[in-house]
Amino acid sequence: MTKEFTVGEKVRVVAMPPYVKTAEPMPMLRSPNLIQLGEEGVVIDRRPGGYWGVRFAKGAFLMDTQYIEAVGNIRETSEKEE
Repeated sequence: MTKEFTVGEKVRVVAMPPYVKTAEPMPMLRSPNLIQLGEEGVVIDRRPGGYWGVRFAKGAFLMDTQYIEAVGNIRETSEKEE
């Protein structure tokens, strides 16, 4: 199952990638320490291959769906368990 997000949706980093790729016309690989586990960003666009452009405090990066989740997911899960 592929995760789907909408442009403008807030997402959270749930796993750290080995590197991050900038979401620029000429993408560059950067060290993953530019983002932190649990950091929140906003989806700015959809890219081919299951990637999403996400704007974080230190810039916009391409994130694979396996590394992010919608911010509302944790709250919704905990409410259902109560």
